[in-house]
Amino acid sequence: RALIQKAAKTHGLPVHIVESVAAAESGFRTDALSHKGAIGVMQLMPGTARQLGVDPHDVEQNIDGGTRYLRELLLKYQGDPDQVVKALAAYNAGPGAVARYGGVPPYKETQGYVRKIVKKVLESEDRERAAPR
Repeated sequence: RALIQKAAKTHGLPVHIVESVAAAESGFRTDALSHKGAIGVMQLMPGTARQLGVDPHDVEQNIDGGTRYLRELLLKYQGDPDQVVKALAAYNAGPGAVARYGGVPPYKETQGYVRKIVKKVLESEDRERAAPR
């Protein structure tokens, strides 16, 4: 989690969003490997890891690369009223699928993924607002 906090700070993202993605992607497991070949905590596909210039098997690089990729996706959809939803869908299903369907693709996995993370993010934000100052 310290690496997630560091990467979130480095890339200017709220920690709870990056943590929510890591939890949904791998349950924070450094050795996670999906049936589609996604690797590590942030479940980077080998091609995406290459594009980002990171070794997906190196935990720190995996988390930093995944966080940077999430930031790039958020910037890609900046100004869109569904910015966060589209960025999360693109992280899961790829930007091509989001473009093809004009939003969250009709894939059960992606739809559940986006719902799960948005719910966690909103719960985290509610806790932050309710915390004594």
